[in-house]
Amino acid sequence: MLKSPFGMTRRGLLVAGTALSLALGGVTGAVAQTPPGVLIVGQIAEPKALDPAAVTAVNDFRILMNVYDGLVRYKDGTLEVEPALATGWEISDDGTEYTFTLREGVKFHDGSDFDADAVVFNFERMLNEDHPYYDTGPFPLAFFFSAVETVEAVDPLTVKFTLNAPYAPFLSNLAYPTGLIVSPAAVEQHGAEFGRNPSGTGPFTFAEWRSNEAVVVEANPDYWDGAPELEAVVFRPITDANTRTAEMLAGGIDLMVEVPPVSLSEFQDDRFTVHEQAGPHVWFLILNAKEGPFADKRVRQAANYAVNKAAIVNDVLEGTAEVAAGPTPPAFAWAYNDALEPYPYDPEKAKELIAEAGAEGAELTFYVTEGGSGMLDPVAMGTAIQADLEAVGFDVSIETYEWNTFLGEVNPGLEGKADMAEMAWMTNDPDTLPYLALRTEAWPESGGFNSGYYSNEEVDALLEQARVSTDQEERAGLYKQMQEIVQEDAPWVFVANWKQNAVTSDRVENFSLQPSFFLLLGDVAKN
Repeated sequence: MLKSPFGMTRRGLLVAGTALSLALGGVTGAVAQTPPGVLIVGQIAEPKALDPAAVTAVNDFRILMNVYDGLVRYKDGTLEVEPALATGWEISDDGTEYTFTLREGVKFHDGSDFDADAVVFNFERMLNEDHPYYDTGPFPLAFFFSAVETVEAVDPLTVKFTLNAPYAPFLSNLAYPTGLIVSPAAVEQHGAEFGRNPSGTGPFTFAEWRSNEAVVVEANPDYWDGAPELEAVVFRPITDANTRTAEMLAGGIDLMVEVPPVSLSEFQDDRFTVHEQAGPHVWFLILNAKEGPFADKRVRQAANYAVNKAAIVNDVLEGTAEVAAGPTPPAFAWAYNDALEPYPYDPEKAKELIAEAGAEGAELTFYVTEGGSGMLDPVAMGTAIQADLEAVGFDVSIETYEWNTFLGEVNPGLEGKADMAEMAWMTNDPDTLPYLALRTEAWPESGGFNSGYYSNEEVDALLEQARVSTDQEERAGLYKQMQEIVQEDAPWVFVANWKQNAVTSDRVENFSLQPSFFLLLGDVAKN
């Protein structure tokens, strides 16, 4: 069968091309009709890259989880780990050696073999600065595997990880997109451009990326876990939530993620299905604890008292979230400190703390994204927060950015640029967010995401101890202590824990949202 330069069959190109031209052509009064077998997904933003080791946003992960596999994956509907490219594993008694048996006969989309050497290549590329393809990074979430001391190919179908200490989140992190396995041959061929030329072992193969228009993937008929029902998927970046909503209503897209809460009522007829799924999400404001007004804990606490989070949840988010009490989402029930109460809305208390700190009339620069990964309704939320902070005496200036530009401003740190910024994380383990965004060693210059430069030695020690504990009850106690300290220190304004949503047309079958917040489309069908 003839193939295009993308590796896509002529039939697949015609199908996806037709879908793409329809989807990009805009919609007028009549309802559009997208082709059967081709799913058009309205994404929140253009992906940054299609290299799973090089990206951090769930927006990108939603594509990547359909192109790649990891050694393990999350069981459908849970955050429990089950086999994927590995058929099983053994853990040493001391918790420092993980030996995986690999699935036989699996090939990457470029035709090269998946084996133990490929696994070694993937982790060496991320973790070894001397690796010849380390420069295809940076790899911002390599932190996930910082405990890995060596990765060894025991034989073609056996690989052993040796850790420098027991590390409780290791298997969960392998199931996260950072642990997805890429084709070494494709990395060697494309180098730093691999992120535009991806090759994995997943249910869909990469076909085309038209910048700011669409990423197209085609069904992998030889997928080890069964060929997908769909022929192709077109991921369209539609940053403006109102435009996404209009496209969904008019039939220009088949699946829409992150539906604005105010728009949910528009999808209540038989043409659509609204999907909801609780997950480990926290929406917060990073406060610059290194310089400016928020270097004073009292001012950070004042911001938490000043923001009417219940009003945001009820009025802006239409009840699709709960007020957050701290840095750990309640979805991690075993590690969540349910004794913590959210900061109450108390503008008078906020004014007292501001006066005590001598911060009356402080000018604040506030970074807001137009639309982004797990950001709910970011502009409306940012505007409400601005009004609340101004009501207690701050002078707040909002600067709004497109999602990837926003990340480029926030992730390197707020020092010298801003006093606060919106942020949201969907995490896979109670270790992930605080370890990457609250430790002193996670300041941006050290490669972490502690963009507000928060530092507390006791928090650092608790996090280090929790991640090496193999006793879940002990880990839970350590995380609960951490939450108490962080809530008191208030390095963030703790806003909301969101229940994710999506909407599908009545032509889409077998779709469900996952607690991981990823889109898994291998079993989805469309008539």
